[in-house]
Amino acid sequence: MDENCSGVLIFCLFVQKAEAKLDSITDIFRTMHVTAFGLHRLEATAPWGIKQENQTEERVTPSDKKMLPTDLAHFAMLSRGNCWLSVEGIAEPIPLTGGDCFLLAKGTSIVLRDSPRARPRWSFREIGAKANGNVALCGGGGAPTTIVCGSLSFDRASLRPITRLLPNFILMKADQARTLALHTTVQALASEMEEQAPGSEVVASRLAEVLFIQVLRAHIASGPERNKGWLRAIFDPQIGAALSAIHDRVNTPWTVESLAEAAGMSRSAFAARFKELLGQTPLEYVTEWRMQKAIQLLERRDKKLPEVARLVGYESDAAFSKAFKRVVRANPGEYLRHGLKDPKSTEADRFRN
Repeated sequence: MDENCSGVLIFCLFVQKAEAKLDSITDIFRTMHVTAFGLHRLEATAPWGIKQENQTEERVTPSDKKMLPTDLAHFAMLSRGNCWLSVEGIAEPIPLTGGDCFLLAKGTSIVLRDSPRARPRWSFREIGAKANGNVALCGGGGAPTTIVCGSLSFDRASLRPITRLLPNFILMKADQARTLALHTTVQALASEMEEQAPGSEVVASRLAEVLFIQVLRAHIASGPERNKGWLRAIFDPQIGAALSAIHDRVNTPWTVESLAEAAGMSRSAFAARFKELLGQTPLEYVTEWRMQKAIQLLERRDKKLPEVARLVGYESDAAFSKAFKRVVRANPGEYLRHGLKDPKSTEADRFRN
């Protein structure tokens, strides 16, 4: 290759030698797949009010797959009009306008209405039961408001369900600084839900999944949740560096000393800071994430046990199987036959934030 081709190294992915570094957030969401379902377009006319009460029972998705409550979240996007949102734990109602969207953890109660004084006469479940196709109607015939809403499920193979890593409520206002990609996704989802062209259901579901990641990314960039839990750890300059190293090279034989070196801290200071932010020791985190990656590899069923063990950092399948059983409460063969037990019964639950 001569100097005339030097630009190829910059622009052509196929000839680049250096691999992109895998960041923690990308690794989390690549491993724990997100699936949108139950999308509806709510057409409400004033006066109106709808409540979403705390629900803890199992849900069955359109694919008849039972989901534990921790596997679910909800989202809504205001595509036309204005309304007010009241959220459990937040004193004052929040005004919403076109383009605003929010994510809601399972079990968080909310009320949507056309004015702060409107009484919530219906539940989302009642409105959904009366829906015609994907369109639900309610209200008294006054000023119109359109809301696109649905649910999100996360891969059942999750030792630490993703909803435990996130705040109960995330709001992204249309007038907040945001990327063109997020704006484009909001507009495209609203259009798909409005037009109902052939294939719209599939396209809308995929757009909702993309919207979830983009809202979370915008929320992280805005900074309000950087002072707590997992998000705080990700953005801590030193602990974040260690987390990035773990997720980028999960098969490295990590020790507390080597992780402290990656963080640029002393061993004792690093161990204490890590436990403070994440509620578990560095090596507990490494083991738990290795098992999460192993679950993903096992479910593909295209690799034998020794290869899975090597890919997640174990020199022998015996050592891997022992660690897997300790964390998952089943050996790899039992897991493939019966799946992951209720996360509430696993040792991983001891490490919840």
